[in-house]
Amino acid sequence: MSQVLGVSRHRREDLGLLIPDDPHGVSVCLPLWEHNVGYEEADPAVTSKMQCGYPRFFLHPSVVRLMDRCDSQFAQPGQCCFVFPTARIAARCAEFVGREDSVPTRTEAAFDDRVHAVVLPTTARDTAKAFWQHSGEIISSRFADHILDGKPERPIENDPKSVLRHRVADMVEAEAEDVFLFPSGMAAIYAGYRMFQRLNPSARSLQFGFPYVDILKVQQRFADAQAGSEPCTFFPRGDAEEIERIQRIADEFPVMGLFCEFPSNPLLKSPDLRRLRQIADEFQFPVLVDDTLGACINTNVNTAADVIGTSLTKYFSGSGNVAAGALILNRHKPHYARLRQALESEFEDILFHDDAVVLEQNSRDYAERIAVINRNSLCVSEFLQGHPAIEAVWYPAHVTRNHYTAYQRPGAGFGGLMSIVLKDAARTTPGFFDALEIPKGPNLGTNFTLCCPYTILAHYNELDFAEACGISSHLIRVSIGMESVDWITDRFQAALQVSTTF
Repeated sequence: MSQVLGVSRHRREDLGLLIPDDPHGVSVCLPLWEHNVGYEEADPAVTSKMQCGYPRFFLHPSVVRLMDRCDSQFAQPGQCCFVFPTARIAARCAEFVGREDSVPTRTEAAFDDRVHAVVLPTTARDTAKAFWQHSGEIISSRFADHILDGKPERPIENDPKSVLRHRVADMVEAEAEDVFLFPSGMAAIYAGYRMFQRLNPSARSLQFGFPYVDILKVQQRFADAQAGSEPCTFFPRGDAEEIERIQRIADEFPVMGLFCEFPSNPLLKSPDLRRLRQIADEFQFPVLVDDTLGACINTNVNTAADVIGTSLTKYFSGSGNVAAGALILNRHKPHYARLRQALESEFEDILFHDDAVVLEQNSRDYAERIAVINRNSLCVSEFLQGHPAIEAVWYPAHVTRNHYTAYQRPGAGFGGLMSIVLKDAARTTPGFFDALEIPKGPNLGTNFTLCCPYTILAHYNELDFAEACGISSHLIRVSIGMESVDWITDRFQAALQVSTTF
């Protein structure tokens, strides 16, 4: 079985250490509330300690070295380079930076055309980094190491990607040829957005339910100019009233496609997919469902989705040491042929071979791992729901359960992610978080329990917006792992006792 235990990253002195202890770990320890705030405010006392971070948000040291090499080759004073795996992606970044900042850019091929750099003014670097974050079309740390070490291209025989495509296809009850792999879950979602956009560039997208931050950012920041002043209509509550609003909007405006999560991040709400599908069929637009939080095999959204997007970084991998994603087309829906043609017209296989090898190894036992996580999580959610210090617990077993169970597989569970808010949250949450002795950092779906102050990390510069959408600034998101239920609940009990003394 994949790596399970042995992860301990919660003490003050653990600040900045990788989670797990792996040179390619995709999370980083931010053990205290003040560290999370300090990270968001770019406090050197925090950022100087960080060995790494989540790959779309924090550039791995190997990626930085690769960019430095390109800087020395292409950048003039006042310029810098941002690197990408293909010329087409570099061109997308250059166009985005030019549009957002109105600055000149150019692209250059490096390392025998295996890396492509966007050369831009240093003043626009944050905009290029935003493209890296939102698009997810990144160069992984393993790929950067491979390039820097001067290693040749990998042979195509014994390609683990074929195994992965078949494994993902079996997981979602699709055909392997309809599975497309990407270097991150967001890259898959971004490809899905461009696919919809290619077919109807002047139409608007619909975001149903409050989603993970970058899913909304993709629709807001990458919209075509033809889409007008409102390229994305956002329905943050994701309730029955907003479903009826969708019908009215679709009756008045052309719709590019609808995006939703099942369940949603971070409130674990499940939308009424049946009703959304009816409206999509009536007005003939496609639906993309991100099923990541269904933990691979707990749900089957095929009857509702034209396209499924999923992050393989999470439950599918479990070990937290590789990033990847998948986009799956549903050949039984009416838009299949057009969507496939649109996707294939620009799809590039940029999941690095060595990342695919690790992912294939990690995912061999995903079904057994998720069964354990399902059992643990339901028990922990019930413990927390009954605790007098807890104001609210969001978990699919307790939130919009009827919508979730409509697409739940027989005998499956409710996944491993939940969110909690304490009573008198502004006063009690920092002390609780600091005292909680489980690994603390971004990411989810790991074989070990992991938590973070989600709203602080995802929406620090828009806390009022998040609050207005029902997301507490003091929300703690918890990803339950494979440790014993007693081990997990004992740590929550101890931390909750500390919180009540403040």
